Amino acid sequence: MIDGNTFRTSNGSEISPAEVINRHRRQLIIHSYLYYWLDDPIWSDDKWQQVANDLVELQALYPEPTGVFDNEFKDWDGSTGMHLPHNEAVACMATAVYRLHKEKNHESMGTNKSD
Repeated sequence: MIDGNTFRTSNGSEISPAEVINRHRRQLIIHSYLYYWLDDPIWSDDKWQQVANDLVELQALYPEPTGVFDNEFKDWDGSTGMHLPHNEAVACMATAVYRLHKEKNHESMGTNKSD
């Protein structure tokens, strides 16, 4: 965090609290889908809970609607992602993230798709 109204990403870019909230919401929806609906999570429970706790704190500090999943996260306490959307759009996003994760792990193991 830079100051009360700006955050810094891992690559050094500055983003607003609303952008961080939106990013966390999307991440939690995707990773909840992988956990609850595909039963194949790529985040640990601790990682999911860390992001959930961060989001709960941010939403308390910045309660204004962001336009991204506002209703789904209204009064959300971070205890579960079971209620989060799991529609076709979410399934597509989660599948894309899952594939990227598997490809990255495949490459880091020194294997090649043509093997």
